[in-house]
Amino acid sequence: MILQALNRYYDVLAADPESGIPPYGYSTANVSFALNLSKDGELLDIFRLYEKVERGKNRKIVEVPMRMIVPAHGKRSSGISANFLCDSSAYVLSISDKDEKKPSYALDRFEAFRAWNIELLSQADCAEARAVIAFLEHFDPQHSREHPVVAGQVENILAETGNLVFKLEDRKGYVHEAEEVRRVWGAYKADPGDAETGQCLVTGEIAPIARLHGSLKGVVGAQPSGATLVGFNAPAYESYNRTKGQGLNSPTSEKAAFAYTTVLNFLLSRENDYANLRIGDTTIVYWAESPDPAYQATVSILLNPALQEQGEEEDAAAPRDKRGELRLHEIAQKLRTAAYLDADLLLEEMDETTRFYVLGLAPNAARVSVRFFHTDPFHKVVEKILTHYQDLQIEKEFENQPTYIPLWQLLRETVSPKASSPQVSPLLGGAVMRAIFSGGPYPAALYTAIITRIRADMDDKEKRIEKINYVRAAIIKACLTRKYRHQPEHPIQEVITMGLNEQSTNQAYLLGRLFAVLEKAQVDAIGKANASIKDRYFTSACATPASVFPVLLRLSQHHISKARYGYVNDNRIAEIMNRLDVENDPIPARLSLDEQGIFVLGYYQQRVALYTKTKPDAADETDETSEVNQ
Repeated sequence: MILQALNRYYDVLAADPESGIPPYGYSTANVSFALNLSKDGELLDIFRLYEKVERGKNRKIVEVPMRMIVPAHGKRSSGISANFLCDSSAYVLSISDKDEKKPSYALDRFEAFRAWNIELLSQADCAEARAVIAFLEHFDPQHSREHPVVAGQVENILAETGNLVFKLEDRKGYVHEAEEVRRVWGAYKADPGDAETGQCLVTGEIAPIARLHGSLKGVVGAQPSGATLVGFNAPAYESYNRTKGQGLNSPTSEKAAFAYTTVLNFLLSRENDYANLRIGDTTIVYWAESPDPAYQATVSILLNPALQEQGEEEDAAAPRDKRGELRLHEIAQKLRTAAYLDADLLLEEMDETTRFYVLGLAPNAARVSVRFFHTDPFHKVVEKILTHYQDLQIEKEFENQPTYIPLWQLLRETVSPKASSPQVSPLLGGAVMRAIFSGGPYPAALYTAIITRIRADMDDKEKRIEKINYVRAAIIKACLTRKYRHQPEHPIQEVITMGLNEQSTNQAYLLGRLFAVLEKAQVDAIGKANASIKDRYFTSACATPASVFPVLLRLSQHHISKARYGYVNDNRIAEIMNRLDVENDPIPARLSLDEQGIFVLGYYQQRVALYTKTKPDAADETDETSEVNQ
């Protein structure tokens, strides 16, 4: 199903002349130099090819090799394998930085390039082909560095990582773009040769089966040279007597293998500004069966909601796709002027039934493993992402905190802030993404990780560590919401609200509220303490409240007597204790894991309410109460 979806998306992009996707038999490569030849094959000049792009957080302008559609490169491992009319300096000019250690390294590669290209170009009847043949026949690879044109460019050529192509003087375009050359290359790719023919599992067509599938580049943690999604390299992985070729165990036609690897590399590359998200070790790509970039732009904003809340000065950091840039800015502007993310606003002017796909890829040695794959009509994808943000919504501690918490920030809270190299659990990121797009409960590991961090961490303002913060409280609320959403009786619905529920009688919630008031009483009495009751007792109070709260209640009387407005906190404690009704329902000896989360919610929401500035237009406000709340 994954390969079929990718194959269909390739067809969508291939039908769009502005997509820049290479046709069958071609690929996109980095090209650093062009060799300018005369009609007689004489090397006249070598000129550099580059593009200026923005990189990094500061949007610095840098020069990078030009991206160019060239004849498809073969899969190269450790052996010698020449490409057609576009290759590295070792193949094209017999120049390599390995020449000193391996004198024949570049020479052997040039000879392979010369033989292969002359064989194909001899079938083309055009000036471009004849010029390249003449160059390859007369160029001396053993003295390439001494060539008058090459000598001044050796350092520059070795410093660049891109390929080299050919150009004929006074002709537009490059040699590989000439019509006759393209005809010859097309005929070569259409010839099955010795390839075994069979039924393609992707398209159902009878066609030559690809023995090796192309490599994927851009997956975080995978080999820089590329990793394989489909491949068999040992008899142990083969079956049904399909041992004559590495690709016969999962027969995929050469065209289908080219299509899915090409479009997947496009999604993983910098050329695709929308669909590339990294969570832990998982690289996430997403696409719609439409050439309209508005679908990817919309999901890009939803998965990175900070864009919606940024000011106009951040527009320069928006994706730079020529067709999609205007549409993305229109969507971002609409969302900035809206009070909240709205499904109708996002789906405006788009086909809601368009199929949308999300694919998570993770490194696995020389291969790529599929972490998750999800597909839905576009409107369902939008609705599920918005539901995710609605489940997370909780009252903020400070106004500058994000309304829509990005996924990376959620996962960061599961890692110790003191870790030298914080790494999110590889499986957790994928599991959370599955929950978002499926609409199901969040993984239990997310909830457990947050409770564990609350138990283990201590407040430290200098290191910006907070035991219970806005993001952690939002995660607990969201996890509990989804866990109990579809149960016939919702036992904790009253306490997983966005703000403080003063009418709730849930015992764990009330105990959390009580702890926040007791902490406030200590702060009002003695200010900042070396070790507050939160530092000493919170973990125990959350897990085994019966053993802690009697001590805290006795201690609070000393704090209340010292504070200027101690009676205010005394009234709050009395109100909560009345709701607890400990005479008929004693404080429990232990709280379950879910009840500990409810305790944390009660504590957080009560604390926010205590430290929220009283609104000046409140009818019952007094100067005394305002001073206490502040």
